[in-house]
Amino acid sequence: MPNVYTYKNFHGSSHRILIDLIRIYSNGGTLLDLGAAGGELGAELRDAFSKRIGYEYSRDRIAQLRSRFDHVVIADLEQTERLPPQMSTIVLADVLEHLKHPKKILNVVLASLGPDGVGFVSVPNIANVTIRIGLLFGIFRYRERGILDETHLRFYTMASIREELETAGFEILSVRGSAVPIRLILGSSVPELLLEPMERILMAVTQLWKALLAYQIILVVRPRKATNEAATSSKRPTMESGQ
Repeated sequence: MPNVYTYKNFHGSSHRILIDLIRIYSNGGTLLDLGAAGGELGAELRDAFSKRIGYEYSRDRIAQLRSRFDHVVIADLEQTERLPPQMSTIVLADVLEHLKHPKKILNVVLASLGPDGVGFVSVPNIANVTIRIGLLFGIFRYRERGILDETHLRFYTMASIREELETAGFEILSVRGSAVPIRLILGSSVPELLLEPMERILMAVTQLWKALLAYQIILVVRPRKATNEAATSSKRPTMESGQ
């Protein structure tokens, strides 16, 4: 599973939102970044965790990753059967859409998280208004990057990613939507003085109707406690009525 992760750190971007959510929901401990690419996330969160582990597919990234993580593992997530146990934070940023069998790695992540562990997932939103308008005119063209990146094997809507995570045994704590990255679309044609206010307005509007306007969907999840409690209670002897 080659990694085509591109780091985007500007207002309204999925990675800026992801970093903010990790700082809010994580309690330190160990960060496990699956699909670490160049390790930008590990570098950004250096102060928030006592230990950082990065998993990456490309061997060419080793030198860069070693400067940003405490441990680096080169692995194909499609072939990964288990991860380190009792992890406090696991990140799957821009990963699931590249996998043939995303449910498999979600099960592995679920088993790896500690009882108070938290997971962070981001996927592109195929129901974004720009894709819908294209379909209205019969346009569905793969591109080098973006929602229709030619390396994407899976497509998610707000509803389908929630269903996939809940079916895998996760409870969803928070859902955010990133704005369409006008900075990447417009480039240097718009001065920074105007670009940042435009991004803030677009981000505010996006949160009002995430299912339609979100460019990427960012979710915070944890193992569903009811599943564990039900499994525990099923092993306890029950009292018959009248006893």
